[in-house]
Amino acid sequence: MSYVAPADFARKMIDAGEAKVFMSAKDTLIRAYMAGAILALAAAFAVTVTVNTGNPLIGALLFPVGFCMLYLLGFDLLTGVFTLVPLALIDKRRGVTPRGMLRNWGLVFAGNFAGAFTVAVFMAIIVTFGWSEAPNAVGEKIGHIGEGRTVGYAAHGAAGMLTLFVRAVMCNWMVSTGVVAAMMSTSVSGKIMAMWMPILIFFYMGFEHSIVNMFLFPAGLLLGGNFTVLDYLIWNEIPTVIGNLVGGLTFVGAMIYATHHKTSPELDRDPDPAPLAVPAE
Repeated sequence: MSYVAPADFARKMIDAGEAKVFMSAKDTLIRAYMAGAILALAAAFAVTVTVNTGNPLIGALLFPVGFCMLYLLGFDLLTGVFTLVPLALIDKRRGVTPRGMLRNWGLVFAGNFAGAFTVAVFMAIIVTFGWSEAPNAVGEKIGHIGEGRTVGYAAHGAAGMLTLFVRAVMCNWMVSTGVVAAMMSTSVSGKIMAMWMPILIFFYMGFEHSIVNMFLFPAGLLLGGNFTVLDYLIWNEIPTVIGNLVGGLTFVGAMIYATHHKTSPELDRDPDPAPLAVPAE
């Protein structure tokens, strides 16, 4: 598997974050667009498998193929840059500023949304024969997902919003673990194996991923889902983005940085410990 030690991949995480800050707008947008499109296609694939087999575990087992493809192709998801880019700022890399970080996040968000929305339109055309007939079973499933994860949360009020936020936090805890896990190996097979496991967990557990939702909810609206754009923004996308930021940065980026890059000194060791006293007989 060509394992990379934690201290080494922690440094690679910071280097990757720094590189993304200085990437041109053109390259950032293209890479983000393709990442959003590929992940959306993987989500459509997973929903199709789930509908056709009746087994959501099979869909979840196959969904990570999209994440692995986009990562190996060097494309960028918002959930990944939420974790990596702030580390370069925290590490005080030369030229890395809050403005540069926000610029990267904004461009990646725009590119991811454009890519996911493109696939949403394409899938809506496919499942309705160009809107000439009612959505097929896959289209109906996508529409119901959008309803359950917007008005379904809204029906529970503050408790629904809390649940949504926690699901978003846990989602990017897993997704960013997948991003970092890929840096643990120098071989393609090792990267794929390391990425597959946390991505499978997030998808099967129904956690909230902002880029997957950029596909599911616009597609649901195009297919006649019983919710509105405002429902989507307030009761899903905005809280999900915030939760993804918190989850990836707090539970993955900051933790690895704190213990593997900024390692605290070891406790002092007594070079010549006193022998144990032997009780007198």
